[in-house]
Amino acid sequence: MTVRTAALLVLGLFALGALSACNTMEGLGKDVQKVGRKVEDKASR
Repeated sequence: MTVRTAALLVLGLFALGALSACNTMEGLGKDVQKVGRKVEDKASR
């Protein structure tokens, strides 16, 4: 499994969790931002 595949898998899992956890579009936006930050942090390492 490549690093890119692993990152996409993690991103998909976070997205699934974000979509199931929020009730409003504002909440969805915040959840997506958090996921994006985590992916960027992992990519920069």
